[in-house]
Parts: sequence; structure tokens; C-alpha cells
Amino acid sequence: MRRKETINLVKAMDRGPVEFETHASEHEGDVMSIAKKTVVTAPQTATIKEAAEIMVKNKFRRLPITDPGTGKLLGIVTSMDMLDFLGGGDKYRIMEDKYEGNFLAAINESVKKIMARDVETISHKDSLAHAVNKMIEKEVGGLPVVDSNQKIVGIVSERDFVSLLAGVLTDELVEDFMTEDVITTTPGTRIEGASKIMVRNKLRRIPVVGEERKTPHPEVDKIVGILTATDILGFLGKNSLFGRLVTNSAEDILNTTIVDIMETKVVATTPNTRLGDLCSSMELEGIGGLPVIQNDELVGIITESDILKAIKV
Repeated sequence: MRRKETINLVKAMDRGPVEFETHASEHEGDVMSIAKKTVVTAPQTATIKEAAEIMVKNKFRRLPITDPGTGKLLGIVTSMDMLDFLGGGDKYRIMEDKYEGNFLAAINESVKKIMARDVETISHKDSLAHAVNKMIEKEVGGLPVVDSNQKIVGIVSERDFVSLLAGVLTDELVEDFMTEDVITTTPGTRIEGASKIMVRNKLRRIPVVGEERKTPHPEVDKIVGILTATDILGFLGKNSLFGRLVTNSAEDILNTTIVDIMETKVVATTPNTRLGDLCSSMELEGIGGLPVIQNDELVGIITESDILKAIKV
């Protein structure tokens, strides 16, 4: 299905919120119209470091783990799994307990130690509507597409849908779908602390606010950056990382403050921005979420997963 035809499917209804047509489920295989059919994967024998480098190089937030012989899906590792391993959650115990904090040894552990084995997937015969509903229901940002033999034949993500919706959602506004209770952090937060915030709250990005005050609202902290799971993953995957090691201890890595890795050029939006225009900006900038600013104040954040809710059947 061509891009224009897929957009028409999304835009089909004139009344109420823009939705997929209810008959979309009758057309088996619609999901393959937007799924990426060339999927980069890794074997479960790959190291955590190798997996991180693949993800950084390709700007992936998720990496399917497959059997090299059969192509069958065995698991998936995400940027959040990497943050968990870095100190954000239970997977840090691999480094702390098994390797006694030896970072270099731990990152050369097999990626199968941190991958998720119970992977949410969809069939290559499924519809676009089913993919959207499953991503929202299961709170996942992407779904491997498998055939009847559980061999991976594609992958579809929230970003694929956002790209399709650029310029399409003309009635829906950011304020109707944004998250108002925004969790933030400060530039002096250590990587370990930021990872914990993101893993515990299932956040792929957090705005960074500074101490600098800005008129005409001196009581409001200024946004000085934004930190994403990909930023932290990039820091882990860079070869230059190892030049910073004083010892092999994880503390040398985790004590790094996020001011060194956060994005300081923050792209923001406003509450009254149309979702279709927002999708265009997100596609242009290649980003998955934006802080929402009104009168110099952070009033919310909107992400790809929020936008999917605007087209949920």
C-alpha cells in the first residue's frame, strides 16, 4: 500500500476524532504497508556492548534477538533494558553481583542476560488498527512482525505511525493528549540516578531544568536540556567511553553527570499546536517527544505514544 493510501485509511472518518476505519481489520496484512521489512537483528551470543553499538549506530530503540540459523525471534533488547543494566533497575545486579562492579567485564556479558524473552509481536497478516491498539494496550513502542513460523519478517514502531500522521491530524490539539505531570531532573544528576528515574517511571525521555531563573516568571526553572534513553545508550556505546575509565569500576561511568550527554538544543511545542503539525516537526527533527511550553513554563510533555491514542479505534 502506498503512503497516500495509508494516510487515507488513517484519515477516513469525517466525524469525531480521526480514527482508523473499522473495516481496516478486514484487510489482512495492512501492517506490512508501513513495517520495515529489512530488520537488523543480533544473535543472543552478542555481548551487551555489541548490542549497544548496533543500536547506537542505527539509532534503534529496540533490537530483536534471533536465532542465526532459523531467523526465529528469541527475544528483544530495548534502550530501557540498557538503562536498567546501567543502574536503573534489577538488571544492574549482573554488574554489581556477578562482576562486583567491573564495568568492562559486565558489558562483555551475553545480551541474552538482559533481553526480554516474552516479546509482544504481531502477525504479518495483522491490520494497522490491531498494531496501534496492541502498542497502546501493552505499552510498547514497537512490535516485531513474525510469520507463522515465528520468523521475523518486519518491525513496526510508533514512529512509523507518527510519520504517516504528519499533516493529517488537523483538529486534534497537543493539550488534549499531552501528559501534564512532568517528571524532570537537573544537570547535576548522575547517569545512574537518571536511569533509575526513567526505568521506574517507564520514561524514554526527561526534561532537564536548571537553576537559572527567567523573567517574567522568576519562579519557573528554565529548561536547559532534555535527556533520552538513546543519549545514555549512545554514551555507553561510544568507544571513547573507555578512555574515561580510571578503573574498571562501574562507578567511573555511573558518576558521570547528565550535563555531559543531554541534548541542549531543546525542540518544544505549545498546547494549541495541531497534532498533525507536531507530527511533521517530530518527523523532521527525528525525535520521539517534545516538552510543551506556555508562557515560558513547562506545562506538559507529548510523545509518540500519546499521539497514537488520537487514532486508537
